Amino acid sequence: MSEIIVSKFGGSSLANSEQFKKVKNIILSNPNRKYIIPSAPGKRFDKDYKITDLLYLCHAHVTSGIPFDDVFNLIEERYTSIAFDLSINLDLAPYFKEIKNNISNGASSDYAASRGEFLNGIILAKYLDFNFIDSADIIVFDESGNYNVEKTQLAINRYIKPLKNAIIPGFYGANESGEIITFSRGGSDITGSIISAGVNAKTYENWTDVSGFLMADPRIVTNPKTIDVITYKELRELSYMGASVLHEEAIFPVREKGIPIRIKNTNIPSDNGTLIINDISTYSCDNNASITGIAGKKNFTLISIEKALMNSELGFCRKVLSILEIYDVSFETMPASIDSVAFLIDSNKLKNKTSKILDEIKRQCNPDSIDVFHNMAVLATVGRCLSYIPSAPSKIFNALSESNVNIKMIDHGSSELNILIGIKNEDFEKAMNAIYNKFVKKN
Repeated sequence: MSEIIVSKFGGSSLANSEQFKKVKNIILSNPNRKYIIPSAPGKRFDKDYKITDLLYLCHAHVTSGIPFDDVFNLIEERYTSIAFDLSINLDLAPYFKEIKNNISNGASSDYAASRGEFLNGIILAKYLDFNFIDSADIIVFDESGNYNVEKTQLAINRYIKPLKNAIIPGFYGANESGEIITFSRGGSDITGSIISAGVNAKTYENWTDVSGFLMADPRIVTNPKTIDVITYKELRELSYMGASVLHEEAIFPVREKGIPIRIKNTNIPSDNGTLIINDISTYSCDNNASITGIAGKKNFTLISIEKALMNSELGFCRKVLSILEIYDVSFETMPASIDSVAFLIDSNKLKNKTSKILDEIKRQCNPDSIDVFHNMAVLATVGRCLSYIPSAPSKIFNALSESNVNIKMIDHGSSELNILIGIKNEDFEKAMNAIYNKFVKKN
């Protein structure tokens, strides 16, 4: 089996020269770290700018006919200071000139934004004495902007695999006409995953400024524990409900190959971090097992519909779903019983459509009643062992009862990985703390 490790370093990991030094020590501490994916420099302090934001601003200035020299000077100064502090013999002026001219002459916003990773890659390659490979030559998109797996793999086989090491900038690629195309923000995670799958890496490391994936939002729960091991499925559930460490799309290329992801902290590399794996077939679930994590979101609307003998009326739910589709509204979950069904919907998607949707449901479905609950929040308690822990649901309900939190909705997903609880927005923080404390601190 391959011993290759692909390591992606985020913007906070490469924000200044001191961070570059940490990254160099990490990379050189293990010769198996052969392929490195850098992001653009992030913030050095709270009111600092991310380089990617400054590059987008340059493009916006050109589009509006406003000079962008002052903004671009900030970019030049940032990279020049990093190179100078690292004592790198590298003339960045030609790169700056080319990028500035291209942006001035109407280059796309994707091109402008991608130059942050490009320049950081140039500097990191020189600093480490690694090969530099432009992602525009590796990550292939078609003319419609869709990522092309097959042609990217051919490019990896040709340009990457023969090299003993390489720096490959994250976030962007190019179509076959050479036009730069970027992934969505945070797309360096995706690049790292693509390269990991392409070289059949043993591990994909994602280095950031946290020591792994936390069991709960640290802005709500004080000092939540780090998750040691999590499956891809659990990660998807938590990420979808608002937990954020890794770009969601970064999971799929490595998941297909069964390559684990390890989230690590650049500032505390000795921490184990979180290992993300495809499955834990040998994991033992018993009454002492705990949940994996808790995540949630606010500002939902619950539309609850009741009708006697609903279960025997063919097409009832299809009619409701068709109405939502007509108004371009998707739903998050659909708990149901024999004579009732409810639809949980992001309130932002409803906007001014609620009354029209309700009128149409009444006209087409003739329900006995419709109740609408606004200002709802949803909490997802996620864990691969939930279905094996008889006490899990009771712990959740007892925790909320003891905290005087009223439950408006309950949904246990068919995957048995999560239990969704609908509550009032105002109870969100209290409920998350209550569930966390019940499972973690009182075990």
